[in-house]
Amino acid sequence: MTEGNFVDFVKIHASSGKGGKGSTHLHREKYITKGGPDGGDGGRGGHVIFKGDPNLWTLLDFKFNRHFKAEHGNDGSKNRSTGADGQDCVIRVPLGTVIVDNESGEKLTEIIDENEFVAIRGGKGGRGNWHFKSPTNQTPRYAQSGLSGEERNFTLELKVLADVGLVGFPNVGKSTLLAALTAAKPKIADYEFTTLKPNLGIVRQRDYSSFVMADIPGIIEGASEGKGLGYYFLRHIERNAVLLYLIPADADDLFEQFSILRGELKTYNPELLDKNYVIAISKSDLLDDELQQEMKTLAEKTFPDDDVLFISSVAQKGLTRLKDRLWDALNT
Repeated sequence: MTEGNFVDFVKIHASSGKGGKGSTHLHREKYITKGGPDGGDGGRGGHVIFKGDPNLWTLLDFKFNRHFKAEHGNDGSKNRSTGADGQDCVIRVPLGTVIVDNESGEKLTEIIDENEFVAIRGGKGGRGNWHFKSPTNQTPRYAQSGLSGEERNFTLELKVLADVGLVGFPNVGKSTLLAALTAAKPKIADYEFTTLKPNLGIVRQRDYSSFVMADIPGIIEGASEGKGLGYYFLRHIERNAVLLYLIPADADDLFEQFSILRGELKTYNPELLDKNYVIAISKSDLLDDELQQEMKTLAEKTFPDDDVLFISSVAQKGLTRLKDRLWDALNT
């Protein structure tokens, strides 16, 4: 899926380098006419390596460059000199990128730090002729060829890394909340599916602490089956530590909305229900004092086991308490 400069799903082709050939050189120098074999080994081919880069947040670069190739190893030479190894092809990806082998469909790894992952090893260099010297064959005139590299196709799938993920139907105020709590500037408009790409923002907390919040495209009923934009939303939310369920104050049925959201998460991946979560009623500025008290009473009955927060991003109401509650959830 793409919007603007955000790309979170690409397919690429990569190949490792071929190993260099071993040398068949026979030693020759003044006064030594039959020095024997001294051909060196070939260098190995370059590996294909994936490396996490915290400065990247999209797979945009792969939209224009989908082919990657490591260098071949150099051939061996005289005096048992080993050829130089081929230069590795290091592919830098954002943290949270999943590497999948296209042929087998196997998930090879998920890049969550700056450690390197060797996806394809380069071909081994061939052995030089000095390895094959024996009492019965003192001047072998053959050496091994280097082993060929490998070619593979990969799918790169980015799952946004954030501490808190916003969960809610379209147009419930997720983007407005992100803009109110962070310096992010997501697109805000009064229609569904305004957000077509994940937006990240840093929420400043007390004592110079902070956490990352993600506004991801709204979920609809049937999202786990691919309806709307939910497939992409659900894929990204797997990386969030805490989920913030946003339910608008003007919803016809608070519990029904919450149940649908939880049901879609369960259908996609039951493990998502094990995450810590917070429930917030957004757009509470639409309620007068009497209606807000009635809504609070209803929320207490609807969610007896949860501390439901009432917030208004526009009126800046309840946001400090919300940040404290999210901070507590992240540290429990």
